Amino acid sequence: MVKVAAKTTHVVVAERKSGVSLLREFSLPLIAGVVAALVWANLDNSGYRAAIHGSPLAAFCKPGAWVAEVCTFHWLVSDVFMVFFFGIAAKEITEACLPGGPLSPLRRAVNPLLGTLGGVIGPIVVYKAMVGWLDAPGIARGWGVPTATDIALAWLVARAAFGSRHPAVSYLLLLAVADDGIGLLILAVFYSNSAIPFAPAWLALVGVGMGLAWVMRRRSVFSPWPYIFVAGAMCWLGLAKAHLHPALALVFVVPFMPHAVQDEGLFVERDGAADVTDTMRRFEQALRQWVDFGMFGFGLTNAGVAFGAVGAATWAVFVALLVGKTLGVTTFALLGKRLGFALPDGLSSKELPLVGMTAALGLTVALFVAGAAFSDPAVEAAAKMGALFSVVAAPLVFIGVRVLGVVRREA
Repeated sequence: MVKVAAKTTHVVVAERKSGVSLLREFSLPLIAGVVAALVWANLDNSGYRAAIHGSPLAAFCKPGAWVAEVCTFHWLVSDVFMVFFFGIAAKEITEACLPGGPLSPLRRAVNPLLGTLGGVIGPIVVYKAMVGWLDAPGIARGWGVPTATDIALAWLVARAAFGSRHPAVSYLLLLAVADDGIGLLILAVFYSNSAIPFAPAWLALVGVGMGLAWVMRRRSVFSPWPYIFVAGAMCWLGLAKAHLHPALALVFVVPFMPHAVQDEGLFVERDGAADVTDTMRRFEQALRQWVDFGMFGFGLTNAGVAFGAVGAATWAVFVALLVGKTLGVTTFALLGKRLGFALPDGLSSKELPLVGMTAALGLTVALFVAGAAFSDPAVEAAAKMGALFSVVAAPLVFIGVRVLGVVRREA
């Protein structure tokens, strides 16, 4: 009787664990956050904006005090929480470039980087064409909005459509991280606020953080926490002071963490305790579940756009993402292949348009750039709506996978 009860308890625990894994596997917290933001913003827009952008310390601080300005839910999510998300993405890219990884040797990374270039140029060309076709010169400044890919959504769709071990996932992840970096550079160079101009001297602090991470590795520091809270903090401060987005702070630190010799695949979660010398894996195991569920907050803070905010900027951004990304990534990747830079093993030319279409999912950096590109709140909201409309790419990718007979590859 006792054995039966114990067995039953074990089954219940396993089912609960399976439910948690299911939530994380399909990024349901992120999707739930996006849905909640859209509903809240359309039912009570003023209340939504006050909750997300308002500071609980504003009433106790002098007007313009930096403490009140940064102590908002939006700041905590975008400038602090997202540091760890981009850090995990950097860990996956670094491991993919290790011996045995899908992007090793590094020559294999050339093709996805060319795809990244096409994924930036394509949307810009299409956006400018849309501005002329719509006869809307007032939105011309928004050309940078559709240049970046939402890493979280693109990874979610790629895993679900291609399978977790398909090389399209690693190809897309490198492409997404690279063009998000380009998007943030565009944000800093072309959309910098004249009141807070780019301050490149502070990037020296980023260099110091990277140097410190290198020293810690040389001295066999295997705990991930000094890399995060010492070297990472320096990089965060340097980026913030340079008026670049500090969410990329750990991208400059994670590659210096001690790691295993061979990669087992992007976002593959290995069972068992991490080896004490595999700092990258310990870093991921410590933060992964917290980051996965924290994506609810990211969706909640960034996706709150009123449905009535549709205009010329909406269609320009949407078409630039869907058409420009797909054509740009595909064209430049095929060009790279012709130049001798092969696609990763297992990724065929016929699958490239699907990879480009997955890269068309724009949210994170697109929303940042939209906020900086337009001073008119109505045009800004319309541009953000175009970024949200890009979710149409997801079902198109699934249809394309079925039509082309792409074989899913699971772990």
